[in-house]
Amino acid sequence: MSAKVTNNNTEVRSPLILAIESSCDDTSAAVLRGNVVLSNIVANQDVHRQFGGVVPELASREHQKNIVPVVERALAKAKIAKEDLDAIAFTEGPGLLGSLLVGGSFAKTFALSLRIPLIAVDHMKAHILAHFIEDEERSAPEFPFLCLTVSGGHTQIVLIEEPLKMKVIGKTIDDAAGEAFDKAAKILNLGYPGGPMIDKLAKGGDASKFKYAIPKTEKFDFSFSGIKTSFLYHLQKEMKKNPEFISENLSDICASYQNHLVSYLLSKLDKAISAHNVKDIALAGGVSANSQLRNRFRQLANKHGIQSHIPMFEYCTDNAAMIGIVGYFKYLNADFADFSVTPKARLHF
Repeated sequence: MSAKVTNNNTEVRSPLILAIESSCDDTSAAVLRGNVVLSNIVANQDVHRQFGGVVPELASREHQKNIVPVVERALAKAKIAKEDLDAIAFTEGPGLLGSLLVGGSFAKTFALSLRIPLIAVDHMKAHILAHFIEDEERSAPEFPFLCLTVSGGHTQIVLIEEPLKMKVIGKTIDDAAGEAFDKAAKILNLGYPGGPMIDKLAKGGDASKFKYAIPKTEKFDFSFSGIKTSFLYHLQKEMKKNPEFISENLSDICASYQNHLVSYLLSKLDKAISAHNVKDIALAGGVSANSQLRNRFRQLANKHGIQSHIPMFEYCTDNAAMIGIVGYFKYLNADFADFSVTPKARLHF
């Protein structure tokens, strides 16, 4: 899509937007023409693996190293000169403050030098609107729809009425689903990030073998701290009886734990679907790459006779293309940020 047609039949070029994402440990830059992705470059940070989790100070240092070459690669792959850009979008938050500051400072400086608008983007809204990136194989959800967003730092059920009109109807009151996966993986010595390892090992296990606590929360809200504690206590109890319990039952442990988390997530979404008149549900966030969650999410939609929408794997984890699609919608509304804007570690809808 290189142009759009207005009511008076005149063609207007869709905006070219450079997007920057630096909320955690991935440095990413993308170029979009309207809702079409021309490039989406992501530089991962392997330095955190030895620590079993993201170290904020190391993350910000790596962003400083990566930001310029990543942006240069994004522009080169898109075959776009910086002078052709119409705006720059960046992640305002939430995320690690040091990491956000690197991306935000670069975006502001670059936009000022080019004398083009700056667009501040909410990272979690970007995960949701990634569904509106043009894709020949996938259709976008119809409004209004519900989105289950699951990541390492957030777990929410969001009602989306318009591209920039969203309401959180359910959220975690403590930890997030992604953190629950990673914490269990660390206890099991599976490495970091642990979610993909649990997913892989679970494929060969018995998902009904072990049971864990079911938290009691209000309406559509989540809680994961009790599940993690239940998981830990179960392992400690079994290992007192058999020190080799984990090694002898690893696949069953992973399958049971993953099944428990997925069942819990979808039980809340099930209730939300019943309470809201929607014809579409969407999945978003890093944990949406989990194979069992994706399969059972589709099954839930079929149960209610509605449509399910799951993003490409490329847009599940943190990436700049999703920042760019929010930038596109905001550009259409002339919703630009003041250059005094500062990134925020905590940013709420």
